[in-house]
Amino acid sequence: MSWLISLAVLSALIFFHELGHYAAARLMGVYVEVFSIGFGKKIAGFRWLDTDWRIAAIPLGGYVKMKGQDDMDPAQISEDTDSYNSKTPVQRIFILLAGPAANFVLAFFLYLAIGLGGPQVLSPVVGQIVEDSPAAEAGLQENDMILSINGQEITTWKAMSELIKESGGSIELQIDRNGMLEYITVIPRLSETKNMFNETIQRRMVGIGAAGVSHQLELGFFDTIDYAAAETLQASKLIFTSVQKLVTGAVPAKELGGVVSIVQITAEASAAGWMSVFFFAALISVNLGVLNLLPIPALDGGHIMFNLYELITRHAPSEEVLIRLTVAGWVLLLGLMSLGLYNDFNRLLG
Repeated sequence: MSWLISLAVLSALIFFHELGHYAAARLMGVYVEVFSIGFGKKIAGFRWLDTDWRIAAIPLGGYVKMKGQDDMDPAQISEDTDSYNSKTPVQRIFILLAGPAANFVLAFFLYLAIGLGGPQVLSPVVGQIVEDSPAAEAGLQENDMILSINGQEITTWKAMSELIKESGGSIELQIDRNGMLEYITVIPRLSETKNMFNETIQRRMVGIGAAGVSHQLELGFFDTIDYAAAETLQASKLIFTSVQKLVTGAVPAKELGGVVSIVQITAEASAAGWMSVFFFAALISVNLGVLNLLPIPALDGGHIMFNLYELITRHAPSEEVLIRLTVAGWVLLLGLMSLGLYNDFNRLLG
């Protein structure tokens, strides 16, 4: 059952991405021939609004086939008024951006639903204290709950960590110790640690670990909107940074995952409840939005690059250049997908 849920989630994310392209194309007066979830042979579908809506056999993505636009044959054009080619570069860029934009909007609403449901967050309760650390020298104790830092109220471990990291000198902690309020001054120390990409970094820390206590975050309506916007922005930054790390080699290629990993992790999330599914779906939705903006021919970002070139130079790339770059883009894209699947099966086989 969990695997069916994960496939449904992935298909829904692809559907919203393609729906963004579809809606923008229709708004610009472009005839949409096919709306497909999946690639390859059509296994089910219907015709509606003069478009062939279908589900295809290979669930590795989807596409919207517009009149006069074909990724497999970039030289194919149509000068009809309802074709993609007849539109201005700005109109085409609008159509191309609408897909990733739909993913970001969907992620925002998923985070909004999570915020309204009261997400579980890690409480700023002290667990393990590192020996000879600033926290130990200042007299912090296990189970101390940190209420504020330099007068700024905190409710989550994450917020506390950020304030300590960004501090410039000594910090004053207001703590709850067995129901009694106390104030402790700590001087964070620059120390080596590992970030989420397993890189060694320097960071201001006080030498404490979380006690593992969590609580439900109670948010008002406007706080929930702020929460959804902040989570969407943070997820976007995370994906952009991850791509950068992969390109520069800071993150090894073996860490790249494919559709099998996505389905597997979503299936595990479904076992933990709807909020976990929504959270991971939002992250994958942002992932789809960011990756489709990469300037790789055959992706939205590659097409945007071609249209920006036409907008600046006042003429489209030559047919030869267009075909060569598109073929190169497909080779790169299929190579990355193959690497992701290879890594997925390696992890499954241990």
